[in-house]
Amino acid sequence: MSAEKEITRLEKELRDARRTISATRSRLRHTEEKLESTRRMLETISNAKFWKMTKPLRVVLDCIKRRVKPHPLEMESEDAKYAEWIELYDTLSVKQRNRLVRKIERMKNPPLISVVTPTWNTSPDFLREAIESVRKQIYPHWELCIADDASTDRCVREILDEYARADARIKVCYRASNGHISEASNSALALAAGDFVALLDHDDTLPENALYEVARAIKKNSSALLFYSDEDKLDLGGRRCEPYFKSDWNPDLFLSHNLFSHLGVYKRDLLTKIGAFRVGFEGSQDYDLALRCIEVVGDSAVCHIPKVLYHWRKVPESAAAGNYKKPYAIQAAVRAIAESLERRGVSADVTEFMPGVGVIRVKYALPYVPKVSIIIPTRDGFSMTRRCVNSIIDRTDYADYEIILVDNGSKDKKALKYFTDIARKPNVTVLRDDGPFNYSKLNNAAVEACGGEIVCLLNNDTEVIASDWLGEMVSHALRPGIGVVGARLWYPNDTLQHGGVVLGIRGVADHIHRALPRDNGGYCGRAWLIQNLSAVTGACLMVKKSIYCQLGGLNEENLPVSFNDVDFCIRVRDAGYRNLWTPFAELYHYESATRGSDDASPEKTDRARAEADYMLDTYGNELKYDSAYNPNLSLRAPFELAFPPRP
Repeated sequence: MSAEKEITRLEKELRDARRTISATRSRLRHTEEKLESTRRMLETISNAKFWKMTKPLRVVLDCIKRRVKPHPLEMESEDAKYAEWIELYDTLSVKQRNRLVRKIERMKNPPLISVVTPTWNTSPDFLREAIESVRKQIYPHWELCIADDASTDRCVREILDEYARADARIKVCYRASNGHISEASNSALALAAGDFVALLDHDDTLPENALYEVARAIKKNSSALLFYSDEDKLDLGGRRCEPYFKSDWNPDLFLSHNLFSHLGVYKRDLLTKIGAFRVGFEGSQDYDLALRCIEVVGDSAVCHIPKVLYHWRKVPESAAAGNYKKPYAIQAAVRAIAESLERRGVSADVTEFMPGVGVIRVKYALPYVPKVSIIIPTRDGFSMTRRCVNSIIDRTDYADYEIILVDNGSKDKKALKYFTDIARKPNVTVLRDDGPFNYSKLNNAAVEACGGEIVCLLNNDTEVIASDWLGEMVSHALRPGIGVVGARLWYPNDTLQHGGVVLGIRGVADHIHRALPRDNGGYCGRAWLIQNLSAVTGACLMVKKSIYCQLGGLNEENLPVSFNDVDFCIRVRDAGYRNLWTPFAELYHYESATRGSDDASPEKTDRARAEADYMLDTYGNELKYDSAYNPNLSLRAPFELAFPPRP
């Protein structure tokens, strides 16, 4: 049998095996969905009055729950799941590789990509792997520009000379003195003749399709001048791990951590225009570079490639092993962001919020103190409404706000007396609406009657934690281009209730990082970071009154109870604003304590289903591709790997 036939046979066996695995996964997921449905049914039963009155049945319920085993795939380690994902979806077959070669051959005016790499006393094995990863690129239109920063290890020069002789596309220069990474990068950049420049550290590697995907993105996005990709890491054994599947361009997340770090690709003329790398920002020199580029060309010139195109090696003392390994890098990042904001004329304080972890906070100054109208719909709920209102009055340090309580047909005498008493305060108003519960309508009427420049929709089952919650949200709501602002909400047991909303999760949309402990940063630290999201919860939602009215407020007709916040946020986003979530405005949320669960009665179940159907009919496939998420991540549960990825 010829080698080619043997390869074809093996590829067929591999495809068959992958199909078998995929079918097994589908069966397992179907089983899990049935188990989840059973769990929901049991929860509904457990909340019913007759259930609470029957202790023996609770014992039965506990027994059943103990018998429900976790999904077999959830028992795997994250590294094992990722290894399987790589095998199934991120490993090129010979046939796929040949197909890419043919596409490259048909590409008109393929761009020359200059890979820029500074070196200094690099491990010989790692240096060879880095260079070989470029030489093995399917895309042939590249050059590798290496500047050695006066290495004292003779092996480095020997290796570089060897490769320069072996491949004319490899250019090498040797610096006379050590100048650190910024100066060395500029020396390598001076060798570049390509249309675009890709940055590669001396001990990292590129997958074989990296430059093809970059070239493909360049050809598809003619107006884009900066590109970044997803990335993962290489452990000490060379195994891929810890993937970071990033959002599409997310300006506020970028001011919290560096989305561009790997793989960053830049139009070479742009780098020349801004003066390339700046000395003094070592450790975050690429962060500073991207910030200055975006100041010149704007957000619309940035393109995200949702594929893992960079393998970042975890070695002792490297930033890949943890930001705390290089504290000077975080300090340089803080300074780079602060200077960038200053150049843009933005008044803000930039700090490392959690030293040793690398969490950066941008705290925007208030240009003035606008009046905020806090709108709280309620029906009865004396204790929780009093707790909510009192927490605002007692703990809020913002100077100018009013509270508008919307009483939706309360009958409880204690609640009615409280509403009468609290209305005597000069900044508290109580409106009465005895109609059927329609959250959207109640809020719309209150917004129309309110006197604030800023509107804050707030559930009556919330409680203020941080005194600066209102000022933090207002500081973002006043920023140009910002639409809706959401807060970080905690369950009473100090696990996360709301860390933002992602579209498409479990159907229409769902909260991310739910039940996360306070000391856990969640997926790639995003639970700690200010960021742009497509939607936030209406349990604590702030927006300018002008934007609210411009877009017609919440949808009273089709979404009286559920998803009105998500629908409103999508409309705000589609009108050209950036929605934002901040972890620095904190409240407790005793979720749905007033109106109860959506499956508490057949009527509520039917209404909830109709509202979900409206969202699916209105937004369709748009819900499956949230720009704040990633198509390689699952819609089954937040931040799980997608098997398979969405196109």
